[in-house]
Amino acid sequence: MILKRARKLFKRLKYLPEDERIKIINQLRLMIHQESPFKSEPVDCVLWQPIELVKKNNYNPNHVGPPEMKLLEQSIKKDNFTMPIVSYHNGDEYEIVDGFHRSLIGQKLNKKYLPVTLINKERSDRISSTIRHNRARGKHQVSSMSDIVIELKKRGWSDISVAREIGLDKDEILRLTQITGLTDMFENRKFSEAWEHEESLV
Repeated sequence: MILKRARKLFKRLKYLPEDERIKIINQLRLMIHQESPFKSEPVDCVLWQPIELVKKNNYNPNHVGPPEMKLLEQSIKKDNFTMPIVSYHNGDEYEIVDGFHRSLIGQKLNKKYLPVTLINKERSDRISSTIRHNRARGKHQVSSMSDIVIELKKRGWSDISVAREIGLDKDEILRLTQITGLTDMFENRKFSEAWEHEESLV
């Protein structure tokens, strides 16, 4: 009975302008998602959003080389989008958590809309989510990873939390902290007089 009613309603969609039809379909998907036993899974609800509203974040350290980008472009050309872009709904925009390079290819191919799934997390949790996605399959710019570790530590994350959330061990955390953030991390610390004493002996 429910399916029969739904089919009758859906037939009316084809008479609407495309942009309006997409908005209504997105709303229907959100309504179904709220009733779904899988509503805790972001991939349960894929929405199509205007490409100009899907924005990059300012912390992604992932780097994809030219051969991989060409392969990604060919994949999207041949198969279209098979994976949505993970994003955070920020006002009227969608900040990318994972899928920046897919969005770039979408722009290059003049796509009008991009498929997105939504996660609702604080910035530090979004950063760790991005890193987990990247480390599972990509390459990182070490300097950017260092900046991220510094930011997470400034936000009160312990080394244990950083290690657990983005898959680093203690040595990696120490090394990344030292690359660009050592001075900054210790700028307000007071050191013992032993340092001054040893310096005077040189």
